[in-house]
Amino acid sequence: MKIVFASNNAHKLEEVRKILAPMEVLGLREVGFDSEIDETGTTLEANSMLKAQVVWQWLVEQGIDTTMLGVFADDTGLEIAAL
Repeated sequence: MKIVFASNNAHKLEEVRKILAPMEVLGLREVGFDSEIDETGTTLEANSMLKAQVVWQWLVEQGIDTTMLGVFADDTGLEIAAL
């Protein structure tokens, strides 16, 4: 099984590959996805889901066999209660 990590962040991709080895983890560039994804969710979780869904739909539209392919995303943010 292969999994697409919906990120272009090289450092995150490297970390995820180490964690999920020996599973093959592909980045967005490796599958040819180069669009910007509008993060319109109101939470980090919502933005992660949105990114994964957009990439999955794009893969389907490209005719890529998704039988043994998964997609996941993360959304990190910096939250400061007070300075």
